[in-house]
Amino acid sequence: MTTNMHEEDFDSPAIRALREDLALALRAAAHHGLSEGVCNHFSVELPDDSGRFLLNPRGLLWSEIQAEDIVMIDEQGEILAGRHPVEPTAMFIHAAVHRIAKKKCVLHTHMPYATALTLTRQRALDTTLSQNAMRFHGRVAIDAHYNGLALDTGEGERIARAMNGADVVFLGNHGVVVCGERVDYAYDDLYFLERACMMQVLAMSSGLPLEPVDAKLAQRVGEQTLGERLQSELFFKALGRTL
Repeated sequence: MTTNMHEEDFDSPAIRALREDLALALRAAAHHGLSEGVCNHFSVELPDDSGRFLLNPRGLLWSEIQAEDIVMIDEQGEILAGRHPVEPTAMFIHAAVHRIAKKKCVLHTHMPYATALTLTRQRALDTTLSQNAMRFHGRVAIDAHYNGLALDTGEGERIARAMNGADVVFLGNHGVVVCGERVDYAYDDLYFLERACMMQVLAMSSGLPLEPVDAKLAQRVGEQTLGERLQSELFFKALGRTL
C-alpha cells in the first residue's frame, strides 16, 4: 500500500469519524482530570484488519487535540499519515495490545485514583465494593511487576499477555489500560473505573472496615450493566455536545 493510499484512507469518512471519536475521548479525559501533562495515549484500530491504528500525537495537551492532530501508524510504529510525531512508549504498548490481546480501542492513563490502587499490595480495584466497581467484576487483570518505562517491544508484549482476555489491566506502580470494542464504550469504562477507584480510596481513607458484597451479586450487577450500552453511547454523545 502506498503512502498516498494511506492518506486517502486517513481522510475517508469512516476514518474521519474514528479520528473525531478518539479526539473527543482525549478532550473528555482532560475535562474529567484523567490526563497527565502531555503523557499517556489512546488508540483505536482501523476496521480493515490491516494492523494500522490511530493514536494521539506526542507533545499536545489532551484538551487541545482535534481530529486533525490524530496520527495513523502501523504495528512497527511507522507514521503512515498525520502531521505530528508519536511517543515511543505509546507505540510499544498499543501495538502489542492491539496485536496480541486483539483489542480494538486501547486507553492508557495514569489517572490518579486508579493509579493509587496500583501502589497498594492489592494492586487493583476490589470489584465487590461499589456498584460502579461491580461493572468490572471478572473483567480485570493485574500486571503486578513494574519493569520501568515501556521502551521496547518485549515490555509492551508482556503487558498485553498479562491481560489474558481482560478488558482492564492494572499495571503495578504505573497506571491502567482500559480496552473496548468501540471508543465510546471504552471511554465510558475508563470514566467509571476512575469513579469506582475514587470511591474505594475514599472509603479506605476513612479507616472504617469495608463491606463488600457477595461475588455472585457483583457478577450479576456487572452483567446487568453491560447488558445494554445505550447509556455509554448517550454519555459520549453528551460529551460531544458539551466539549
